[in-house]
Amino acid sequence: MKILYGTTNPSKIKWMKKMLEGLDIELLTLNDVKLQLGTIDESGNKPLENARIKALAYYKAAKIPVFSCDSGLYIEGLNEEEQPGVHVRRIHGKTLNDEEMIEYYSGISRSLGGKAIARYRNAICLVIDEKQIFEYDGEKIASEKYIIAAKPHKNRDEGFPLNSLSVHIESGKYYMDIKTPIKEDENEANAYKEFFMKALKRQTEYKVQ
Repeated sequence: MKILYGTTNPSKIKWMKKMLEGLDIELLTLNDVKLQLGTIDESGNKPLENARIKALAYYKAAKIPVFSCDSGLYIEGLNEEEQPGVHVRRIHGKTLNDEEMIEYYSGISRSLGGKAIARYRNAICLVIDEKQIFEYDGEKIASEKYIIAAKPHKNRDEGFPLNSLSVHIESGKYYMDIKTPIKEDENEANAYKEFFMKALKRQTEYKVQ
């Protein structure tokens, strides 16, 4: 099945292709199709709300199965009003570029003692058609807790600037220095595969009926 992934972010595309390896899915991206679509107003306050807004907008424009994902960042030690949540890049009304994000979040880490504990809560919305919409934002696709470091790694991952600040809690290593797959990464990949497998199975059963 051809499914459109609603993003142009090269790092996200690479990551999702890896997540879906082994499934009978041909992943298309916004770079592969031409859509007459303006800026999408991601006005949701939670990751699932924004994932749904984007997926429905892209489906209406493309008229093929499409999914979108969204994430919210939550940092221990910050009160609710200070949490980045779904506005990871937009701070005080300004959309930060990669380097500005690294500077901002390393500053938060310093204010919390140099080792801020953080976690992403993720959501996905898959729209097959108007009647078949599948969503998930549970624990299975939430990230494990990790450390946001005060000192950035020397390397950068375009589109994922906070990877330069992300440190694995158990090993104390920057994720960018870990070459072998980490168990929690494998668990997250399996969760995404499970989501698509269940959705496509239900979609097939719907067609049969």
